[in-house]
Amino acid sequence: MSLPLRRPSRDPARAVPARALPRTLRGRLRWAVRRATVLGLAAACLGLTAPPAPVGAQGLGDRLFPTLGNTGYDVTSYDVSLDYSGHNDRPMNVTTEITAEATTELDHVNLDFARGTVRSVTIGGLPARHEQQGEDLVLTPAFHVSRGQEVKISVQHTTDPRGTSDGGWIRTADGLAMANQADAAHRVFPCNDHPSDKALFTFRITAPQELTAVANGLPQGTATRAARRTWTYRTAHPMATELAQVSIGKSSVLLHNGPHGLPIRDVVPTADRPALARWLGRTADHVAWMERKVGPYPFEAYGVLIANATTGFELETQTLSLFEKPLFGANQLPAWYVESVMVHELAHQWFGDSVSPRRWSDVWLNEAHATWYEALYAQERGDKRASLETRMHRAYQQSNGWRAEGGPPAAPKAPSPGQKISIFRPVVYDGSALVLYALRQKIGPAAFDRLEREWVARHRDGVADTADFVQLASEVAGADLTDFFQGWLYGDRTPPMPGHPDWRSAGAVTTPVPKGTAEAPAPKSTGGTAAPKGAAGTPGPKAAAQAPGPNGAAGTPAPKGAARVPAS
Repeated sequence: MSLPLRRPSRDPARAVPARALPRTLRGRLRWAVRRATVLGLAAACLGLTAPPAPVGAQGLGDRLFPTLGNTGYDVTSYDVSLDYSGHNDRPMNVTTEITAEATTELDHVNLDFARGTVRSVTIGGLPARHEQQGEDLVLTPAFHVSRGQEVKISVQHTTDPRGTSDGGWIRTADGLAMANQADAAHRVFPCNDHPSDKALFTFRITAPQELTAVANGLPQGTATRAARRTWTYRTAHPMATELAQVSIGKSSVLLHNGPHGLPIRDVVPTADRPALARWLGRTADHVAWMERKVGPYPFEAYGVLIANATTGFELETQTLSLFEKPLFGANQLPAWYVESVMVHELAHQWFGDSVSPRRWSDVWLNEAHATWYEALYAQERGDKRASLETRMHRAYQQSNGWRAEGGPPAAPKAPSPGQKISIFRPVVYDGSALVLYALRQKIGPAAFDRLEREWVARHRDGVADTADFVQLASEVAGADLTDFFQGWLYGDRTPPMPGHPDWRSAGAVTTPVPKGTAEAPAPKSTGGTAAPKGAAGTPGPKAAAQAPGPNGAAGTPAPKGAARVPAS
């Protein structure tokens, strides 16, 4: 999820939002300031009072989500306090406290926010005016904010979990969970809702004592008052807003250790704990497997959150990946297939969470790598249906159609109107993993493995874009790979596959696959092959996988929610 190449800086850990502003927009802002100054002087000469400059929605100018994010400041931390009544069909009261550093002179501060009522705002402890402009909350502090000044903002507001088909809260059978990708965190709390502005998070969740609340990071303790308990969690590493997770419900938290003593925290519906135990026991092995591939796990903890809901997707929320319960109840799916989906979300902790996209057009960097390691795991742990080369060959055959339907990997088409997650098309999943396969074919497995490790180490806890990846790949390979990547990442047609001159890609557009729908592998007895995630043919109902019959013939739909493309 990102933009075309527009690299403001080579520093991966820099604070991005203000500097990520497009050059043309910076120019327009400078001209607006000059014009306002001139008009103000003219008005003064005439004895008139110049009208205040209009304030409205801003946005960072991201090509896919132009109004998302805001300029003029970098957030360093969020402190979000939620008061949950125990009813997931009622608004809840929230206090969101934001600490930011101004990157320019400010008389107004814009936050992304929707689906809630703002009751009051303070900036620097003083009351501030607030006005809703579309999905921007425009704040006017009682004082001028200077560049470099720390700004503390406190917003008293509500958040409404009802009617959230476009992201944010997920209403589960026993409470709530969160799914904010690609741009829905601001439907829960005011924020600078763009992955280029990462920050530390603290969550304080107050709920009835009989419920369990979990969030990103590590627990910092609980406090009980009357029949209610407050749970506090804090992240040790910066996080993009789209990766925030809060879950409240009748859950059990299972604690164990992973490699090197890494805390593993799995969260499951209490009533389903026995049935899900076999899957939860795999988490530590998955982490160890990924560490052998790309190096140390990048965060303070990991775990699997299994929500008592049917979502049609899984999501790599930082330190606590979200899964829907039906994935683990599809008995006809091979264990290696289900585990490969789990590994997909785990791989995102390195690719997408620790190293976040600078723009949403850079989302191929997230999904290509998660799909790549999902496929590698399936090949190592699966049967003949899980061949990586077979999967990549099939992807190559369909690649031209995917590019026609969704754009090339690093220049995806804009989302369909009213369907913002529609940027997650097949070209972002297997179509982008195909780029990594071509790269490994070109530079060799040893250089490719060095590149993967260096990428996550160099950009840890930061943001990076396609140009960064091209530069590092060229550096590791000892050759300029610009032309290679130009065709593979931006071409309308798929280039020839290195090492496979006989591979051909058809030009027809395949039936688009909704995000969250994938084709499940056929039962072993049929002799079918596992379909790439996100590369299915005609899908069944939303979140329903279709198991192909022998020789690729369409079979009967699998149970709803049996398999899907990960949400990210």
